[in-house]
Amino acid sequence: MKIVVIGASGSIGRVVSDTLESRGHEVIRASRTGEVRVDLADAASIATLFVEVTDIDAVVVAAGSVPFKHLTELDRDDYTTAFLGKTLPQIEVVRQAITHLRDGGSVTLTSGVLSRDPIATGAAAAMANGALESFVITAAAEAPRGIRINAVSPDVLENSPGYHRLFAGHRPVGDDEIGRAYTLAVEGLETGRTITV
Repeated sequence: MKIVVIGASGSIGRVVSDTLESRGHEVIRASRTGEVRVDLADAASIATLFVEVTDIDAVVVAAGSVPFKHLTELDRDDYTTAFLGKTLPQIEVVRQAITHLRDGGSVTLTSGVLSRDPIATGAAAAMANGALESFVITAAAEAPRGIRINAVSPDVLENSPGYHRLFAGHRPVGDDEIGRAYTLAVEGLETGRTITV
């Protein structure tokens, strides 16, 4: 398969790209700074990506950012930043990808553990993740031409120790687990599902 991984230079994107390549897929690594460039904050940049890279079987989005602050410190702008930094860009990828993917293709989004497990300072991230996961359920039901839409929801990453202290009591997930979850989303039959890791 020909697969575009958006956010391929990040902690998750690198693992996903390496895993899918090791399984024999052609992986196009896209990011803000890579050889294939895309800025998820810019709908026109996403459109350019899909014009430049054609005959795509699958798209994986492994990018997004949210503010981490205590609930009493979060303001309206913080929630807007979370929505615009993680949720809306991934929804925009789906919106555009469904007109460019081959029949039976797939889009895999990335949410996260905070949609199901709280941590201090995680309310904005929980909102962004929960919105993505809810979107996936209905978007998958309406997707045309047999296109599948899923999300992967990882816990804190073993390869990102700087975040471990925020996730007290959580078991960091390793690269193998991440790779398997995204492989299931891309190669499997699931649709409308959030795959938790």
